[in-house]
Amino acid sequence: MNDKCLMEDILNGAKGGCDLFMHGTIESGTANVHSTFDNVLDNCLRMQNDIYNKMSQKGWYPQETVEQQKIMQVKQSFSQS
Repeated sequence: MNDKCLMEDILNGAKGGCDLFMHGTIESGTANVHSTFDNVLDNCLRMQNDIYNKMSQKGWYPQETVEQQKIMQVKQSFSQS
């Protein structure tokens, strides 16, 4: 397994953890449990962002630039609905 695949697996695991902690925060029954899940979610989101940034720096998470005209077309289509 190369470094890119390993980082993709780690990023996907972090995203899955964020999802679980978000639901734990939303569904928690007490303020103490809510606060605990919320703190862990915040840490997990930071970790996910760090992993993403490292992948992006290496060119392993490419992004497409969207033309402003396409953005305006989508925006107009939703505003007309």
